[in-house]
Amino acid sequence: MALLSAPVRRRRSRVRVLLVCCCLLVALVAPSAAGHDYGDALAKSILFFEGQRSGRLPAAGQRAAWRGDSAVSDGGAAGVDLEGGYYDAGDNVKFGFPMAFTATMLAWGVVEFGDAMPPAERAHAADAVRWATDYLLKTISHPGVIFIQVGDPTKDHGCWERPEDMDTARTVYNISAARPGSDVAGETAAALAAASMVFRDDDPAYAARLLAGARRGFEFADEHKGAYSDDPELRAGGCPFYCDFDGYQDELLWGAAWLRRASKEGTYLDYIQNNGKTLGAEDSTNEFGWDNKHAGINVLVSKEFIDGEVLSLQSYKEFADGFICTLIPESSSPHITYTPGGMIYKPGGSNMQHVTSISFLLLTYAKYLSNSSRTVNCGNVSVGPATLQQLARKQADYILGDNPMKMSYMVGYGDRYPQRIHHRGSSLPSIKSHPQRIACNDGTPYYNSSSPNPNPLIGAVVGGPGEDDVYEDDRADFRKSEPTTYINAPLVGVLAYLVGNPDPGQGHVRH
Repeated sequence: MALLSAPVRRRRSRVRVLLVCCCLLVALVAPSAAGHDYGDALAKSILFFEGQRSGRLPAAGQRAAWRGDSAVSDGGAAGVDLEGGYYDAGDNVKFGFPMAFTATMLAWGVVEFGDAMPPAERAHAADAVRWATDYLLKTISHPGVIFIQVGDPTKDHGCWERPEDMDTARTVYNISAARPGSDVAGETAAALAAASMVFRDDDPAYAARLLAGARRGFEFADEHKGAYSDDPELRAGGCPFYCDFDGYQDELLWGAAWLRRASKEGTYLDYIQNNGKTLGAEDSTNEFGWDNKHAGINVLVSKEFIDGEVLSLQSYKEFADGFICTLIPESSSPHITYTPGGMIYKPGGSNMQHVTSISFLLLTYAKYLSNSSRTVNCGNVSVGPATLQQLARKQADYILGDNPMKMSYMVGYGDRYPQRIHHRGSSLPSIKSHPQRIACNDGTPYYNSSSPNPNPLIGAVVGGPGEDDVYEDDRADFRKSEPTTYINAPLVGVLAYLVGNPDPGQGHVRH
């Protein structure tokens, strides 16, 4: 092969890069060839949460019928009532940090896109929010402390055991003035404030309780600043599962932003304006999830500027634009990685948490922009709401089956989906069909089995394939096969939008 001069190689290299970017962008915004039943997917994404419930299950309306009562004495070790809430994933621990984020995102989905949900599904979504917020209200109901976790994760992870059978220590962890946790308290405040908007019309008394709880949680977070995982005892309980890697500052802004949205009070607007710089509002990130809230803060707060109400918040719109530009392959900004099949990918585990949360922000920001006829300027390209909507749609379609594996990553949706998810209750015989106790180590043969899970956790979205788009459906590979509440929570809003906007339309990128 003839050697090329360096300038020619660089020109050809640039051409190849541009072609790859253009082709990827076309793939990301082109309408799906296969139609999806977004209504069915939405219903199942909400149903998933009933399989994650902890505590006494309702006598009527519990549709995940293979589940039974569990952890009904939670909090007893500390002399308090901490029954209820959700197990975060495929284990039996109640981690307050991701649970509160789950509640925030479920509520935000109802707030933004609830009108697109069929009435029955909106009611189920509100029930899913309430199951979390009833528990979160308990965690902040005792003076001087906030309870942030129930269950010893090391001991719990040593067993493959149904939640109905578990006999591992239900250790209770709390934060206080001496052991601050602004991250968990701030996220709890955000969850309760966002949820108050869900119930404002149908149950104003409950909404008022939630908003009052949000205020208490935020005051606690702001008065006792610190990250919970900096405390040795709390770190031993929460890490390595849910350490606060990104600091507590973003949760303070996040909590204030939601209290501002829910209450419209100037106090919280002042807090956002006066503390933005010191709390890292300018941090550049293309991540949004249970630990890092900055992209979500910028999208949420920018609404007031976009609507023309608070011009002093312009910087948040600029930060939100910067986040959006990292998702556009044609933009001159360094951008997020996509797999060859078009899925958003970040190294680590449970990748679908990034797919669903970022897709939610794309649709929410597109909604705000549409209301004002604004666009996003990404240097060499200008991006409108339709492009953001198409990017999010392609991610949802990937989850539902438009991917190289030709399988849905939502259990129970489509003809082909994960059969061996990393989830104790799903993989063990139901207490309804096998009432005899299955002790800690007695569950191991079920874990090692190659048989499909006997109790399909309908609606669960797994961690998903790797950067090569390959998924092996291996129960032991928890990074890929474990579902989590914070994967599903943003997806509820995404699917609600798609139910209300079934026509793919076209996205446009203007140079």
